[in-house]
Amino acid sequence: MTKKTGIFTALILLVILAVLGAVYFLYFQKDEETTDALTLKPADFSDLSGWQQDSLEQFLPSFLQSCTRIQRYPDDRSMGGNLIAGRAVDWKDLCQKAFALPSEATTIRRFLETNFTPFEVRNNVDPVGLFTGYYEASLKGSLTQSEIYNTPLYLRPAELVMVHLGRFRDSLKGQRIAGQVKNGELLPYPTRKDIESGALENRDLEIVWVDSAVDAFFLHIQGSGRIELEEGGDLRVGYAAQNGHPYFAIGKTLIEEGHVPREKMSMQAIRQWLEENPERAQEVMNKNASYIFFRKLDTSAPIGAQGVPLTPKRSLAVDRKWMPLGVPVWLETEVEGSSSAMDPFNHLLMAQDTGGAIRGPVRGDVFWGHGSDAYEKAGSMKSTGRYWIFLPNKVAKEYLEKSSAVPTG
Repeated sequence: MTKKTGIFTALILLVILAVLGAVYFLYFQKDEETTDALTLKPADFSDLSGWQQDSLEQFLPSFLQSCTRIQRYPDDRSMGGNLIAGRAVDWKDLCQKAFALPSEATTIRRFLETNFTPFEVRNNVDPVGLFTGYYEASLKGSLTQSEIYNTPLYLRPAELVMVHLGRFRDSLKGQRIAGQVKNGELLPYPTRKDIESGALENRDLEIVWVDSAVDAFFLHIQGSGRIELEEGGDLRVGYAAQNGHPYFAIGKTLIEEGHVPREKMSMQAIRQWLEENPERAQEVMNKNASYIFFRKLDTSAPIGAQGVPLTPKRSLAVDRKWMPLGVPVWLETEVEGSSSAMDPFNHLLMAQDTGGAIRGPVRGDVFWGHGSDAYEKAGSMKSTGRYWIFLPNKVAKEYLEKSSAVPTG
């Protein structure tokens, strides 16, 4: 190669890199910055519909779970999210007081009203978002592979690298990627299709074998489950890692192909189609390239992303890019009632978990617990709603002082 040719090639490479950078900025970074923006509007407790009626004694255990975790944080640790909730030290005194509270709704309500300020959470100026549900899945399995039990649940592979981008750049807080290092480069990890085709076979990574690929797929979406073992007893598993590929909702495919009407889409509808169409089920499931790895849990409940046990109907999964974990959130939405009519769901929950499909400032996933009722509630829940975050008064005052403009209308 001549010197002139080498210079020309280098210039071409620079142009290509510049174009790629521009495309990324225009279609990813810029779009993300201009489309989504968390804003907070100060509110009063009187603005919360049903606040006086909520059974807060049912909320207190979930709050104390988060407090126990927060007490172990360094004082200067950020509470995370969009840096709206201050540092751990801002919560520790309140947590200490909460440990002494009796399990009595009136006293708990008075404590919250005295020490916290509610803020309506908005995406720019829009307070309305989507709220769904999830549950602890039930499966049947065996510690030994057989013709019946032939779908594995895998431990996290040692070579899988999880990268929290916020540790490298503040603008990327709450975002992460995953992959594997080869020849000094971080490369994409195998997709769901790759793994289902045997990419991890003969690695001794199987925790357990289950009898249904569809059940395993839904376990990946829920993130935690109990396996009834053929050998006797139960095995609880929880989220350990993810392969780094983005979550894709396969319900979109079923709608686009005309298999399920949009208005009838639900978790139950997806499961029914997959079970009735085994010849295409794996193909459709593989459209979701995201794949979850698990760990054994020796706990009384599933563990959320904050590292605390989840409480049915009192734990909420949020997008940690925007919302901090370990904070109280007042949610107003709807759930399907016993007669298929929609009932109000106005309750105080704790932001304690995350999920691959939970994206945006006003977005949440209610944990419903374990069992058939939890499955039905979670599977049918897809409602618009609003929520408010509770901030300690000191943090609320600092936020208002720093905010040059707070939405009012």
